[in-house]
Amino acid sequence: MSMNQLDQLKQFTTVVADTGDFESMKVYQPQDATTNPSLILQVAAKPEYHYLVDQAVSEVKATGITGAALTEAILDRILILFGLEILKIVPGRVSTEVDARLSFDTAATVAKARQLIAAYEKEGHSRDRILIKIASTWEGIKAAEVLAKEGIHCNLTLLFSFAQAVACAEAGVRLISPFVGRILDWHKAATGKDFQGDEDPGVVSVRSIYNYYKKFGYKTQVMGASFRNKGEILALAGCDLLTISPSLLAELQESIEPITARLTAEEASASDHKKISLNESDFRFMLNEDAMATEKTAHGIRAFSADIVKLEKLIEGMI
Repeated sequence: MSMNQLDQLKQFTTVVADTGDFESMKVYQPQDATTNPSLILQVAAKPEYHYLVDQAVSEVKATGITGAALTEAILDRILILFGLEILKIVPGRVSTEVDARLSFDTAATVAKARQLIAAYEKEGHSRDRILIKIASTWEGIKAAEVLAKEGIHCNLTLLFSFAQAVACAEAGVRLISPFVGRILDWHKAATGKDFQGDEDPGVVSVRSIYNYYKKFGYKTQVMGASFRNKGEILALAGCDLLTISPSLLAELQESIEPITARLTAEEASASDHKKISLNESDFRFMLNEDAMATEKTAHGIRAFSADIVKLEKLIEGMI
């Protein structure tokens, strides 16, 4: 019997579930799972997950905290409770996101990451199974650098540019999540053209980052994210990790067409990349020169922040 494409992909890429829905994880059996405020908001609104929100509210209210601190503590507890459930399902890691409103505050990001890790450790989970998701701003990358030295592993999200990728690698970040589909969205809107496979600007970006990392021996892992179609996934087969939505996991599972690794160490070593180093001003200028990355990073932070506010409103309606 021929292997389906999802099982083929798992032979050379770590597959991660891009969802907060536990049932989807059980069906597709990913190694890791990643969530964000938007995904948690979607899932928390479903009746079958109300028990976790109720649990968070009752646990935190019992501590006697009041006011804005109560809402913040409940929100954090919801993230942890979802993460704990995910860790029962996946054998690997879960990514839990720092409040996007802290994206330009290094010290506050470090403090929140330590708080989240402490909560997981209190529940008996090693920090090696947790990835703290942080936006790929200069401040976020510097926070991840501090945390890496403490053995707290980070997943740098909302990453759209080579500048962000280079800075993350130099900071010793554990993992980055380049947003393939959102890069494609911007270029389609800007040019009016459609792009497929190897011509897809998101695919081109991730391949370039992967080749740079492998050529120069960086340990930072590359996890392609935010896919718009199956073709993007197949064009990046061989990437360290790919985080994939349930609908695209289903498409992969339903096909038995053969696939091959498209990203390889051999191709990376033969690439024409030159090693660069970025200080803060270099980083900010290089990012500023990339209109797509500047716009999409800012938009992503705004969108995640807005969904956190919606979660807070949901919580406030319960307390």
